[in-house]
Amino acid sequence: MEVVVLEINKDDRRISLGHKQLEENPWEVFETIFGEGSVHQGTIIDMKDKSAIVSLPYGVEGVCPAKHLKKAEGGNAKVEDQLDFKVIEFNKDAKKIVVSHLATYEEVADEKPASKKKGTEGGGGGTAQAVKAINQNTEKSTLGDLDVLAKMKAEMEKGE
Repeated sequence: MEVVVLEINKDDRRISLGHKQLEENPWEVFETIFGEGSVHQGTIIDMKDKSAIVSLPYGVEGVCPAKHLKKAEGGNAKVEDQLDFKVIEFNKDAKKIVVSHLATYEEVADEKPASKKKGTEGGGGGTAQAVKAINQNTEKSTLGDLDVLAKMKAEMEKGE
């Protein structure tokens, strides 16, 4: 097993080692699977005042705002319902996925608070929209792609 030296304390004659630092951040992979606009089946596991916690594939949990829990037939989703959810926000740094059931059958307006949008008005207003358009039009990865990427990485490491 490979390890990384995290800290050397000469006074106490101790060395801190770590092996997790060698592992890839799973959120890098989740970013390819749960990209904005992708749709996944999920199960509502908990309800809060203004949102629900949704269990998504691969042990990942997402947050669904209460107003996005409306079913096509008009009722609201409840705990243990298995539904399709569309990813409306993915934040790798905050390790947060926001999903919407409503968006799977109805167009949902961008929900960013006005305070965050102020910086996009004026000269740079189209940048955020352009990035979002590019992200929506790029090809999404599948689990099959992960195997191919893992093999490519292993081959690259052998070549070094």
